Amino acid sequence: MDYQLNTRLNGNIAMTSRFHENKPLQRDKTLYKFLWVQSGTLAIEVDHIPMKLAKDEIVTLTPLHHLTIKEVAGEFLTFVFNSNFYCIYGHDNEVSCNGFLFYGSSRVMRLKLSEEQSSNLHDIVRIFRQESAINDNLQEEMLRIVLKRFIITCTRIARARFGVGQENERTFDVVRRFYVLVDQHFREKKQVQDYADMLCRSPKTLSNLFSACGLPSPLRIIHERIDAEARRLLLYTRKSAKEISAILGFEDLAAFSRFFKKMTGESVSEYRKQAHREELPTVTE
Repeated sequence: MDYQLNTRLNGNIAMTSRFHENKPLQRDKTLYKFLWVQSGTLAIEVDHIPMKLAKDEIVTLTPLHHLTIKEVAGEFLTFVFNSNFYCIYGHDNEVSCNGFLFYGSSRVMRLKLSEEQSSNLHDIVRIFRQESAINDNLQEEMLRIVLKRFIITCTRIARARFGVGQENERTFDVVRRFYVLVDQHFREKKQVQDYADMLCRSPKTLSNLFSACGLPSPLRIIHERIDAEARRLLLYTRKSAKEISAILGFEDLAAFSRFFKKMTGESVSEYRKQAHREELPTVTE
C-alpha cells in the first residue's frame, strides 16, 4: 500500500512498497529514509557501496546518502519524510536519533529485527495506514505522532544493539552528540581536541567512551565522515579535485590527495575513473 502526504509548508511523508518504481520520491534529495525488507532480499548501493539486505533488516539513510536499488527479490517497505514534516534536529529531545540513526557517514545504521521487534513495527505501520485513510484536519498531526513512534522504536532497537541501557544512557548521549558535531563541523575541524572542547571532555575520555561502546575511535569517525563527503563529491559532481580539496577544508590539493590515498588505497583520479567505468544494472524483480 502506498501513501503520501504533502503539507502546505512543503512537508512530505510517504510510505510505499514500490519505492524502486517511484521516480519522484527517488529524485527528492530532502528525504530521510527507512528501508525495511519484509520478505526475500534487497540489493542496494549506498554511496556506491554495495549492500544486500535480508528479511527483517532495516537501514536508515539521510538526505546526503545516494541510494540505488540494484535488485528486488522480495518485498520491502520504505518510510520517508523530510525536515519540513518532522525535524529531527529541532526535536532531538523527543526521538534522540540525530547522529545515531541518521548520520552523514557512508557507514549507515543497519538493524536486524527480532520477531518481537518486527511485530512491534508492523503494528505501527498498521496504525499509520489506518490514519492515512482518515482525511480530516487532524490527520497531519496524527501521522507525525505515528512517525515519531516508528523513529523511537527503531532508536530503542539500535540502542539495544549497542548495549545502551539506563546506566549508560548519559554516557552514550555524549557519543551521539560527538557524531552530530562532526556532521556539522568536519570541513573545518579535523582534530579530536576540537570536539572534546565543545563537549567539555578530554580526548582520552572520548576515546574511552567510544571503545566502551565498541565503536571506531573518535579520530576514525572524523576521517570516515570526511572520506564519505569526498567520495560523494567525486562520484556525483563535476567538481575538480582541487575544488573538492578546498570545500573539505584541506590546506592544499596535496594534503587532500594524501588523505584520500590513505583512506581508500587509491588516488583521487583512479577512484573517479574506476567508479565511472562501472555500469549500473537495471533494477530487476
